[in-house]
Amino acid sequence: MQLSRGARIALRLAAAVGFAVIYVPLLLVLVNSLNPDRSASWPPPGLTGHWWAVAWHNSGARGALWTSVRAGLGATAIALVLGTLIAFAVARHRFFGRGTVSFVVVLPIALPGIVTGIALNSAFSTVLEPLGVGLGLFTVVVGHATFCIVVVFNNVVARLRRTSGSYEEAAMDLGAHTFRAFADVTFPLVRSALFAGGLLAFALSFDEIVVTTFTAGPGVETLPIWIFDNMTRPQQAPVVNVVAAVLVLLSVVPIYLAQRLSADTASGSRV
Repeated sequence: MQLSRGARIALRLAAAVGFAVIYVPLLLVLVNSLNPDRSASWPPPGLTGHWWAVAWHNSGARGALWTSVRAGLGATAIALVLGTLIAFAVARHRFFGRGTVSFVVVLPIALPGIVTGIALNSAFSTVLEPLGVGLGLFTVVVGHATFCIVVVFNNVVARLRRTSGSYEEAAMDLGAHTFRAFADVTFPLVRSALFAGGLLAFALSFDEIVVTTFTAGPGVETLPIWIFDNMTRPQQAPVVNVVAAVLVLLSVVPIYLAQRLSADTASGSRV
């Protein structure tokens, strides 16, 4: 489709405004983390790395970071197992209600986080507390896994739909049992999709705050919750800016890698 010169200029301006709205605030967070003043004065009188050193030695921030990493790894592990199994069931088998299963798996990512959080909090209080299991890191991991499964499922099922099952059938015809066929044939074909899905799942879990608020018990503080609790404390404002900048940078890495993997495998692994 050919666009007029005016239309192209308008689209570029609209794209520039959209990107500015998204990324300029993130850039300001990074600049404020280097601001020598405790207040977010603008323009900053200079640049300093002092607050980065202070944040590094802040035990609360480091503990929250480690909690977020553990929660992210746990949710990603669950999502990889369940998301992959569901993807294989949907993509490789025909059964009654297959479309319903796909819809139910994808639904949690579309639900408002506060609805998911309230539902999980109620379920944990009703089911787990009578068994002596209260809210804590375990419930946070389970809560995050409910929406992390979606990204793994979407990545793997998309790959399986582009990959013919005849390769697995040929391997079994040659004497390979089911697990050998999966290890030698299927897994190499879906490996990059699994990795991309795992990276996206970890990124989603790492910066989740709404569901975490409803599923974390006393003493369980992830990095986003630490930021939210400390952002209104004037003495902590510079450290919060540093931690927020780190959170942005840490979130960019897995998303970028997942995007590159998805793009490369989409263009180079059609069969």
